[in-house]
This record gives sequence, structure tokens and C-alpha cells, in this order.
Amino acid sequence: MISVTITMKALMEKRTEMMQTLLSMIELAGNEKGCLSYEVFCDLEDNHVFRLIEEWETREDLDRHIRSERFSVLLGTKSLLAKPLEMKIHTVSHSEGAEVVSALRGKGTSNKELLKRKERIYALG
Repeated sequence: MISVTITMKALMEKRTEMMQTLLSMIELAGNEKGCLSYEVFCDLEDNHVFRLIEEWETREDLDRHIRSERFSVLLGTKSLLAKPLEMKIHTVSHSEGAEVVSALRGKGTSNKELLKRKERIYALG
């Protein structure tokens, strides 16, 4: 899985326009091949800062998205920004969920079973 975080700080007078642009992209990008999630958040402390968090199945899916017209729209928002956007791409080899907490705290799956499960995950990765 590929995780992408894009942080953008809109100019004070362009906040609404920036928000509308980002919201218009959600459904379209979310329907692209390989898109697992595509969400926009507004910072609680500074409502001019937006965060776009995307998850993609493969790097090829993300690369296709970056070459798309939709991504060009995002890059075209630079005139609305107080500073250049920041983008971070993370490659995730495996993920774990709440079952780890339950297993480690002695509820549900035993530690032995959890270790076996982790060994299988690492063998696949």
C-alpha cells in the first residue's frame, strides 16, 4: 500500500476556493483504479491549512493518478496557496489493527497465535 499526505496552506482570501477545489476532487479521485481512500481534512488550529490523505494499492496506481488531469487540477491550485504544497509518499509493507492490542493485553488471540500470524505476514512481505 502507498500512503500520500499532501499539506496545503491557502491564502486567507482564497480559503473557500481552495476548499471547493479539494472537495470537488474527492469523488472523482476516489473512483480511480487502485484508490483505497482519498480524504480531505481541515486543520483545527489553522482553518487555512488543508490535508489531503490518499491511500493507493500500488505505486503504479499512484503514478497513474499523479499523471492524471485531476492531479493537474491540484497542482494548479498553487496560486491559491500561501506557500508551496508539501507532499509525503510512504510505502507500507504491512499493517496491523486492533487485534494486536487485544492479543498483547491478553484478550482474544493468544500471543503465540499472534506471533505465528506476524511470521506469516513477514514471510509474505
